[in-house]
Amino acid sequence: MPILSLEGHAIEYAEIPATRAAAPDLVFLHEGLGSVAAWRDFPARLAAETGCRAIIYSRLGYGKSDPITLPRRPDYMHRAALEELPALRQALGIANPILIGHSDGGSIALIHAGAGRWNVRALILEAPHVFVEELSIAGIAAAKQAYDSGELKSRLARAHDHVEPMFRGWNDIWLSPQFRDWNIESSLPTIACPVLAIQGSSDQYGTLAQIAAIQRGVGGPFEKLVLASCGHAPHRDREAATREAMAGFIARV
Repeated sequence: MPILSLEGHAIEYAEIPATRAAAPDLVFLHEGLGSVAAWRDFPARLAAETGCRAIIYSRLGYGKSDPITLPRRPDYMHRAALEELPALRQALGIANPILIGHSDGGSIALIHAGAGRWNVRALILEAPHVFVEELSIAGIAAAKQAYDSGELKSRLARAHDHVEPMFRGWNDIWLSPQFRDWNIESSLPTIACPVLAIQGSSDQYGTLAQIAAIQRGVGGPFEKLVLASCGHAPHRDREAATREAMAGFIARV
């Protein structure tokens, strides 16, 4: 994967060229344990179907990007949305993108769009969070147990060069008492672009209350898709249905 230097840090990214004139750029924002590799071939499939240019990158601390310094602060998603993503957009000439965010990436997309400083054509959100739920905490505590047992750690180590600070940075802050009041609903009213929110009915990290809060809060057109027999990663659990919904939405916006 190519490496981009952003504010003195090495950031891993991948780029798929557009095949259709005037097609929008797609920027993929991964989950809290994600990376370029974690998306697998989903971005390439969606880019091929829509003709869009696609940018996929591993945020600081993830994949082959430089490691983070611990401990993380509760505002880590704000920093990713308001500092790292704008720097990436400037470096790669991304003017008016559709942001496709999964979990933490969905929250980052909402914060970025809600800031009102940068053009955003539309948002596609998979299992986004706008506040902390007890279900989220339980799921993240279970992930800690799986990591400490070695099962999850060995799997994540295949995709992350700095797996220990990556996992602890995400897991520790979500389980910390100071994160319980984290809430980004104040970012929603200034979002005027179209939004598509997708969530699995069996998501182990969040309930449909997250989607309902986004629907109430945003100021622009809103669509949602709830997928049965689907967990926290619709693009993996229900790939065909998720890609079809995203491609249709991209064609409309």
